Amino acid sequence: MGIVWRWVILSAGIVSTMLCAVAIQGQHHPSMHMGDEAAAGSAWSELSSSMEKMHAAMTLVKPTGESDVDFVRLMLPHHQAAIDMAKTQLLFGKDPQMRRLAQEIITDQQSEIELMKVWLKQHGPPE
Repeated sequence: MGIVWRWVILSAGIVSTMLCAVAIQGQHHPSMHMGDEAAAGSAWSELSSSMEKMHAAMTLVKPTGESDVDFVRLMLPHHQAAIDMAKTQLLFGKDPQMRRLAQEIITDQQSEIELMKVWLKQHGPPE
């Protein structure tokens, strides 16, 4: 993959992340009116839900016998779960370092998902 194509994918991921962060920050979330305990419970519930979705998606991946392909197909839901969990952190988290980390995770994981999808189109078996 050429450097220009990688730059385009990375740029798209960064723009997408910035738009996501702006949208999330502007959302009116129920936790804003809940006590700390209720908000913590909601955050935990969303984090757990992200993990459950990831495990379910990974279970559906059938082995192809090609290690590279299988790796990428399993990493896609793993990265998506990281994005979902990072979005939950942006909704509920207060620590500036953790919020910054969550934003970086979203940017990095989205970019890597795009790269993996392109790679699968070039190297993976037809779906």
